[in-house]
Order: sequence, then structure tokens, then C-alpha cells
Amino acid sequence: MNPLFAEMPTTIFEAMSGAARDLNAVNLGQGFPDFGWPEDVIAAAAEALTKGSNQYPPMRGLPELRQAVADHYRRHQGLAIDPAQVIVTSGATEALAASLLALISPGDEVVLIQPLYDAYLPLVLRAGGVPRLVRLTPPDWRIDAAALAEAFTPRTRLVVFNNPHNPTARLFGPDELALLTAAAARSDALILSDEVWEHLFFDRPAFPSIAGLPETAERVVKIGSAGKIFSMTGWKVGWIVAPPALAEPIAKAHQFVTFTTPPNLQAGAAYGLGKDDAYFANMRGRFAEARDRMRQMLGEAGYRVLASEGTYFLCVDLAASGIKMDDAEFCRRAVREAGVAAIPLSAFYAEDPVTNVVRLCYAKKAETIDAGIAALRHARGLFANG
Repeated sequence: MNPLFAEMPTTIFEAMSGAARDLNAVNLGQGFPDFGWPEDVIAAAAEALTKGSNQYPPMRGLPELRQAVADHYRRHQGLAIDPAQVIVTSGATEALAASLLALISPGDEVVLIQPLYDAYLPLVLRAGGVPRLVRLTPPDWRIDAAALAEAFTPRTRLVVFNNPHNPTARLFGPDELALLTAAAARSDALILSDEVWEHLFFDRPAFPSIAGLPETAERVVKIGSAGKIFSMTGWKVGWIVAPPALAEPIAKAHQFVTFTTPPNLQAGAAYGLGKDDAYFANMRGRFAEARDRMRQMLGEAGYRVLASEGTYFLCVDLAASGIKMDDAEFCRRAVREAGVAAIPLSAFYAEDPVTNVVRLCYAKKAETIDAGIAALRHARGLFANG
């Protein structure tokens, strides 16, 4: 067997969600919402299932979805995209896989920013890439020029960039985008920008897509996700937007990974992307309310909460909260002794992890948050100063 996968442990997300199920604990760990999906988008997909075609759609995606993606980004982010640049995939992780398989060759260096989404490193290694890691640290999780200078070399082919950032909930600003694009330009490297959380940003007027910078027009491959935009993570409908020269090899890789994606879900996503601006503003507002509710209640329970500028997540600093145990031990004990599942941030590092931060998902109903915070209050009573 391929040792990369044969030796890979069960992911922390599956382990913690499994423990939550087995122990009937509140699951604030895995990042899926229990509210917020639009019923009219589901209805559009259901109608397409019963009245439309259920045979193979075009390999690159339904024309109406590719057009909807281009129109959506033109309206919301000011991007000039031709539908020919859009490739529809079976989720954003498949989009990452197809892009990495197409764009790097064995021995190419790939810059990864850690903590990182857990699929990045295995996909880079499977494609033969050589990872070069940039380490972010709390409380501000900033990208700095010195770390980039150390990671980028003349052999760097690509950097994987995630904004808004999972798991830290950072929304990287213009100064950090400028540092990253300058480093990529010096190495003549591509930027694979995972922007699945692009509609879940807070406290800023607009999302700063790195694909919108003039100097990145031929360098950035942008990835999006209907599952994240519409709070339906099980749909697994994603897309790639790439310059024409890069879209061609990526499409060829895609055709031998999943080939295509259920046509009814594509039709539902196309309908949803055309919803008016008020829908997206109201959706953000609902998630911001849930974030603010959890943040306030955590503070009242004695936890030190770090800034949350996007995604479904916020992070808690255990040491600053008076809990003298590492994040993995806290999460193992909290699910068993207090009845709440969280995710240790150390699981998102490939090396030299930060070990005093846990990630919580606030994309939950008020009653779920209330039950989870009550359990976390109990956990702090058990573990603080111990």
C-alpha cells in the first residue's frame, strides 16, 4: 500500500465527532452548521433532479453554473472572469487535488502556511511536492516577510493560501496579500488560493480576494465552494477559476479524479449564486450573531477568546484562560468529562505545533451554543489551574 495513506491516522475531526456521537456530547468541533441553509436553493436542486437530466453533465460543469460563478464574482468581488476559466468540481477538496496534480511535478517546492487545513499536506505529498512551511502563531496569526523569505526559494513552484483562514479565523489584510504576492513573484510561483469562506467574513466592508490584484492575474488559481456559501457542506459542489493557460491542465486532471458532479446540485448552486445581495448580507449577519453569542458567553465563562474575522470558527487560548494543559489533552478530557467536543489546534500543524489553543465552531443554533458553553464552563471548573 502507499505508505502516505497506509500510515495516516484517523483525522482529529472524525475522532472528535465520533466521540461526541458515542458520548452524546455537544459537538462544537467539526465545522458544519445546524442552521442557515436556503430552502429555495434546495428546491431548485430538487426540481432539477426530478425534471432535468440525470446523465453525465459536461466534464467542466454545467454552462449555467460556470456562467453563474463568473457573474457572481464580477458582482461581489469585481473580478473579470470568462466562464471558460471555470471548472466545476465535486467539492473544494477535489478542486485542490486536481489543481495540485496538474500544477506541480515531483520535486517542486510548495509553500504551506500552518496551521493548515488537513488535506493540504497529504495532497502536496501525493503529487510529489516538497513542502516548505510558514508557521503562524497566536494571538494575531500574522504572515511576516521574514518567514516568507525563509520558505520561498528559486525552486518554489506554488504556494497554497487560505483566506479567510481555517482554523485561526483570520482574514488576511492588504499588507499580508502584498507580502505574499511579492514573494511569489520573486520565485515565479503560482498561488493556489482556497477562498471557500469568502462570504463568511466580518467587521470589514468587502472580501479582499488575492485574485483581484492586478499583478496576480496570470498567477492565481481561485477555489470556491457552494457548500460553504450556502451552509450545506454535504453538497460537495466546488469550482476552480484559473487563467486559461492553467485551466487546461487542471481540467485534464479533474476529468480523471471525479470527472463530473451531480447535475441537479450544480443547477441548485447556479440558482443560489444569482440570489440578490441582501441574501448574502443577511446570511453573514446571522453567523455574526452566532459568533458574538459564543464569544460573549465564553468570556463570561472565563475563557480568553482570540479574534474571529471569518469562517465558522473561533479560537480559545487555554493558557490565558488559566488552564495548564495542552490542547489535545483538554479536548480528550472535555468530551469525556464535560460532554463537549472541540478541536486542538495542534492537529493543524505539520511540525512545531502551537499547543495551547482550541478551535470551536459557532455555526450552531442558540440552544446548541448554550449547551456547549455550559459544558465548557464545567470543563474550566474541572481543569483550570490544574
